[in-house]
Amino acid sequence: MSDIIWEIPFCAEGSSCFRLGTDADGNGYIAVAGQEDHCLTDSLEALRTLITDIKAGKADHLL
Repeated sequence: MSDIIWEIPFCAEGSSCFRLGTDADGNGYIAVAGQEDHCLTDSLEALRTLITDIKAGKADHLL
């Protein structure tokens, strides 16, 4: 596995903190802060689509 470069944690008010990361192979990673060894992995394009769709409200029904 390539070395993952993690961003600083994103923490919403009153909820868990998440971290996004990337590697030199073009993969994207999402993990709960402090649990980076248990992360979701996919392509950067898939990560970009996920974040864009969440920002567009396509996951609001899950809240």
